[in-house]
Amino acid sequence: MKNKRRAIAMLLSTALMMGALAGCGNNGGGSGSGSEGGGESSDGGKTIAVIAKGESHAFWQSVKAGAEAAAEEKGYDMTFRGPASESAKDLPSQKEMLQTALSSNADGIVIGTIGEGFTDMLAQAYDKDIPVVQFDSGVWENDIKALDDMGKNPIVSHVATSNTLAAGLAAENFFEAIKEDIAASDGNYVVGIIQHDETQTGIDRAGGFEEKFAELADADETTKGKYKIEKEVKPGDADNAYKAALEALYEKGAKAIFMSNEGVVKQVSDAIAAAGGKYDDVKFCGFDAGTKQIEWMKAESGAKLIGSVAQDSYQIGYDAVMQCINAIEGSTVEEKVDIAGAWWDATNVDEMKEKNLVYEG
Repeated sequence: MKNKRRAIAMLLSTALMMGALAGCGNNGGGSGSGSEGGGESSDGGKTIAVIAKGESHAFWQSVKAGAEAAAEEKGYDMTFRGPASESAKDLPSQKEMLQTALSSNADGIVIGTIGEGFTDMLAQAYDKDIPVVQFDSGVWENDIKALDDMGKNPIVSHVATSNTLAAGLAAENFFEAIKEDIAASDGNYVVGIIQHDETQTGIDRAGGFEEKFAELADADETTKGKYKIEKEVKPGDADNAYKAALEALYEKGAKAIFMSNEGVVKQVSDAIAAAGGKYDDVKFCGFDAGTKQIEWMKAESGAKLIGSVAQDSYQIGYDAVMQCINAIEGSTVEEKVDIAGAWWDATNVDEMKEKNLVYEG
């Protein structure tokens, strides 16, 4: 009997010890999912809430793929949400998404806002010690200024394409393609720019292209003084604004036109298709990607789309989540991460699609 009681006591002691060890393993500081990056499994693990400016568009789907890859690599859970559109009517929806992330105590937030009015919620993130990474066009300047004035700015990094550098890359390649035409002209070769809106993105893309193109053309003795740059700035794509911009530049004698985003490319492409051979002698350069642009790039007749510069949307998502994880774990965080654009044309379009740099949709 004595031996039996001793055996039962030993079994109880062992059970208690195993339970204690199991409890330690479930503490919030565990590594979870076998990763070295800190973050746990989906049961009580660390979560990054990504709130984008959209969700269904191919660009955002590529961003999402990059974000998912970073989260999986480091053993974190991730949620990805975005409003139905980037218009003001969907601003309340995006604000609700941020409030949900705060209420659920996400460990980190990645966000690009479609408007102003996020100051109070981002201040809550600061109070909760939740690091925030802004990505793509980020958080609007007035909100950031208000956060700084309050001394409650939780933003630790900004990850985005450098619109100025990307547009400069487009200018370099476009200039190479048309410089012989400029050199052979009567001295008044018109290069057009269609700026898609009056936001900082539109300004940076149009300005980056114009500055780099002028720099290259003025440095080449065969083209110096033989060109003129004309620009059409539109507030958006409503009422076929970009088609109107195309016609205005054509009336000014434009022989080459840079289009500053995918929306411009789509409208211009439709206008060209409906105009017969009217624009066949004009050469074009685009920005971003999309099915319409890919089809135009591969076309063997009609007005020529020389090439385009794509944002590395996959890398934007990947780096934004990585910077957020670094902040959570106390690792080095880069305050500004400029993602380089990539030039693509008919010769490398399929390769660029495989690398997630060029998307359809």
